[in-house]
Amino acid sequence: MKTPTISALTLTLLLIFSCSSSANAQEDFLQCLDEKFHNISNLVYTPQNSSFSSVLLNSTWNLRYTTPSTPKPQVIITPEHESQIPPVILCARDNDMEIRIRSGGHDMEGRSFVSEVPFVILDMINFSQATVDAEAKTAWVGTGATLGILYYSIAEKSLTLAFPAGFCPTVGVGGHISGGGYGTLLRKYGFAADNVIDARIVDVNGRILDRKSMGEDLFWAIRGGGGASFGVIVSFKLQLVDVPEKLTVFNIHRTLQQNATQLIHRWQYIAP
Repeated sequence: MKTPTISALTLTLLLIFSCSSSANAQEDFLQCLDEKFHNISNLVYTPQNSSFSSVLLNSTWNLRYTTPSTPKPQVIITPEHESQIPPVILCARDNDMEIRIRSGGHDMEGRSFVSEVPFVILDMINFSQATVDAEAKTAWVGTGATLGILYYSIAEKSLTLAFPAGFCPTVGVGGHISGGGYGTLLRKYGFAADNVIDARIVDVNGRILDRKSMGEDLFWAIRGGGGASFGVIVSFKLQLVDVPEKLTVFNIHRTLQQNATQLIHRWQYIAP
């Protein structure tokens, strides 16, 4: 019978210590959360919950991160109100746990739901409402909404208003806008982030801020610099833009031999 080597024993002890530390971090985090905010248990999911996997995979679009070897969160929290977010931030900070903020889950690198260190997921799925004021040409939208929800809500109120963002309806508003937001109306109205006129964010100290209280520097940063770098963005106020009630859609097929290059070059100057 072989005697375990020192390196094998060391590795075993490290694994035991790592698992124990993770379990303690989870328990301490949950205890902290319960102390700071009561009656939140129905919004918290741990690996011990039967619905944990379904909640985790619900908005995971990149299937490379659904394997058993993919690091899993210690806890998933699905807040229903912005007042429930500060305790999550403070408890995660006090227990040395990272927070991953998930909007639509289209993050192809898994940055919104994977980490190499103990972490929790703050899933914004319950912040999926869009409130449109057609007369003022503005809309408030939660960062858990998808572009499809936003577009549908605008269309319900007006057929001559739109928001210049992407064309994939399942992309989350939070990640899309805070990353800039490239879309089909870019040439005429700029990026999605260019049409954000206010926002609500919870910062690292648990303060709930709007544009006035956060200051113009932070407001500038969250519109293209990645919102999760600076806090938890709860919602955006958007400036809607005018569009024709009727559009003409057409396709033109040209090969290089049929002057396709010249056609595309000319289109750059006359396209809206």
